[in-house]
Amino acid sequence: MSEETPLRERSCYNGGAMDISIVIPVLNEEGNVGPLCEAAGAVMEKLGGTYEIILVDDGSTDGTWKEIERASEKNGNIRAIGFPTTFGQTSALAAGFHDAAGEVVVAMDGDLQNDPEDVPVLLEKLEEGFDVVSGWRKDRKDPYFTRTLPSSVANRIISWVTGVELHDYGCTLKAYRRDCVKEINLYGEMHRFIPAYAAWQGRRIAEVAVRHHPRRSGRSKYGVLRTFKVVLDVLSVKLRTHYSSKPLYFFGTAGIGSGLLGLAAGIAAILLKVFGLKTFVSTPLPLLSVFLILMGVQLIFMGLLAEMLQGTYQEMSKKAPYEITRRIG
Repeated sequence: MSEETPLRERSCYNGGAMDISIVIPVLNEEGNVGPLCEAAGAVMEKLGGTYEIILVDDGSTDGTWKEIERASEKNGNIRAIGFPTTFGQTSALAAGFHDAAGEVVVAMDGDLQNDPEDVPVLLEKLEEGFDVVSGWRKDRKDPYFTRTLPSSVANRIISWVTGVELHDYGCTLKAYRRDCVKEINLYGEMHRFIPAYAAWQGRRIAEVAVRHHPRRSGRSKYGVLRTFKVVLDVLSVKLRTHYSSKPLYFFGTAGIGSGLLGLAAGIAAILLKVFGLKTFVSTPLPLLSVFLILMGVQLIFMGLLAEMLQGTYQEMSKKAPYEITRRIG
């Protein structure tokens, strides 16, 4: 992105509003907040235009807040939000997104592993007409077996389930057009699925390689167990987005599949009995058949119950089951 054309003069930004908001969640990053704010501020000053840096302290117990106060005294574009206790990265990002005034919102980690120098790379890609640009830590500097490998597995699962192919869903460094993050309610670990949400809404998604640095100060807040939480969250996202209006399709399909497997197990047990190969007592197939059929019936009834609840919610909320993005006349 060239420095000769400041952001406020570019057609894809609203000249009457803040150009860019950088949202940074932090948790016990006492040694990283100061250098990060200086680096991010220097990058944004080079770009020109108006900007703000929003630091969200997720209940830090060290001197992080004091460091944030010092940074805000040096740079008037720095704002901060403080939580009384730790609510998690998704909640911190949601609070920052809610307060962001920029036409473009950039999210990044507060541990200096993301490089502020990559922000212009994201913005340049965004100006090509994309709505979300996701960073890809192509040369990741984390321990392989405890961080990189589990993350790679999770990324493959998320891409398969959502149908949105990204190499690195877990990279916080992303650039969004304002309306992409203002319209999404975040919970759990849902911040990583914003590109999938946006793609399902017809937005254009891109991915660019970004730098990744080893952690210099503080301790990582992520572990192997986080991968399992992500898998559960992606199933929740799939259910809430693709089956929220017709939950019976999800539970009914699973129920019919279970019932058919149970029927097949029952037929197999009968054939074994007829041909004198196995008795009903010597094979688990009869029990398996009954179990799968009963489970299938339960799933179908769960789907019917969810369908009734969804209908009640739709009537009470008066929320339209569609979204209009364009009109003529």
